Amino acid sequence: MTDNLPRARGGETPGTTSGAGPGTGPDTGTGLDTGTGLGTGSAPSGSGTDAERLAALGYRQELRRSLGVLGNISMGFAVVSPVVGLYAVGQVGLGVAGGAWVWALPVCLLGQMLVVAVYSELASQWPLAGGAYQWSRRLTGPTFAWLTGWMWQFAVMFANTTVAYLASPWFFALFGLTPTPAQLVLVSAAFLLACTLVNAYGVNVLRRFVSLGIAAEAVASVLVGFALLLLFRAHGFGLLTDLLDAPATAGVSTGAAFLAVIAVGGWAFIGFDACVSTAEETKDAGRQVPRAMWWALLSVGVVVILNAVAVELAHPDPAAVVRGEDLDPVTTAVTSAFGDWSAKPFVVVVLISFTACLLASQGGAARGLYSLARDDVFPFARHVRRVNRHRAPIGGLVAATVVSAAALPLGLESTAMGSLITFGTAATFLPFFLLSLAALLARLRGAWRPSGQVSYGRAGTVVNALAVLWTGLEVVNICWPRSILAPPGAPWYQVWAAVLGVGLVTLAGLGYLLVRRPQRLMREGAAEVRAVTDELAPAVH
Repeated sequence: MTDNLPRARGGETPGTTSGAGPGTGPDTGTGLDTGTGLGTGSAPSGSGTDAERLAALGYRQELRRSLGVLGNISMGFAVVSPVVGLYAVGQVGLGVAGGAWVWALPVCLLGQMLVVAVYSELASQWPLAGGAYQWSRRLTGPTFAWLTGWMWQFAVMFANTTVAYLASPWFFALFGLTPTPAQLVLVSAAFLLACTLVNAYGVNVLRRFVSLGIAAEAVASVLVGFALLLLFRAHGFGLLTDLLDAPATAGVSTGAAFLAVIAVGGWAFIGFDACVSTAEETKDAGRQVPRAMWWALLSVGVVVILNAVAVELAHPDPAAVVRGEDLDPVTTAVTSAFGDWSAKPFVVVVLISFTACLLASQGGAARGLYSLARDDVFPFARHVRRVNRHRAPIGGLVAATVVSAAALPLGLESTAMGSLITFGTAATFLPFFLLSLAALLARLRGAWRPSGQVSYGRAGTVVNALAVLWTGLEVVNICWPRSILAPPGAPWYQVWAAVLGVGLVTLAGLGYLLVRRPQRLMREGAAEVRAVTDELAPAVH
């Protein structure tokens, strides 16, 4: 934090632009962020250039600002990924709640729309990389903000581990091979390294790779979904309300089964915050990032629901999934409909989808680390905050890859990797909840009044409260230990994986807080910003 302010003053000087420059609008103070949660430093979107708005928030433009709204949408679409999302939840949903599981998807989508509404107001006012951390430190105290950013960061990095690991079997499937656990881990590491190399060449190269990936994924997903639904439907629509005795088979009530599916289904609609990660590389970010989040979530949501319904109705024997005899209902539905010739092309589409997802998610993780490190509040910050000649956050990329790769040996034991997946889901929803709660409390105290181009007025408070309710219930729902979501014979620690994982990462964060005291640096940084504010006040007013 302490080394950002002199650079902001030496570059595009905050608060000194002519006309309606940063910080001259109502309820914005001088446009400089104090980090105290008092509602100052909003730097409304649309005032001055992007670099000036960034300088008004205390930072210098270091990353390459070259993305348009479509490029930003592609980042969010790739991370949410309809193919990856459907594969992650389809087999579990059908196995736990039968044909009726698909109704959990609209519930999860509506819940996540509440979160995006809150995120839109925040991103419009503070279009910064590392949204969870940056926004929290402007809404609350530094300790709460730092822990929120710490938890979000590890959730993303470990999610990258699981995406790489889940992609590796498809690589072997392309050649008709059956891999050993060690081979899966090695190929997963290769996926991580390859995506790191692409990310290292900067956001323009990343955008091209991701855009090609999601173009192939979107076209294939939509075409396959409509073809299955219109040409290869094997069951009537009544299947969509048929439980197929799945809850009884699992030994739970219908309500418990539906709650379990909602816990899993939420994973299909996370990742839209990748749009925020590239906010400092997006033109007119205060206006375009909120749009990109909405487009990413809604487009993926429609495709996921379409394909979930299509796969279920085209599957030759959905009851086999309930009995545990078919662990890959998506591939079964596609190959039974189109024939065996479609197996290889389908594997290629899935591989492309996983690769695009990993590329975008890894890029988001790197930018989140960069955001923390430039404030000197992350381990090895001097190295992690480095930007290379392509203006890519190379330090964050290396750190994110090291952490993600360090968790890969868990793949030698499949149940352990399942624990990581469960933790990742819980750790992602926890920052959603904490940030929504911080925003709501700031509104109610009068400490935050949305002043970006996106503001929902009084309705925003109601939506914010509903977002807190949804994310809070989902955190409890995901963390609730239930054996029906664990593989048969899974050890006790996988059943409790969400609670244990969140607890361990939180304890590690608290340990860092006690030893390194990043919250002290954040307070000192806020004091420096106030000093700059006082110094620039005559020029601004």
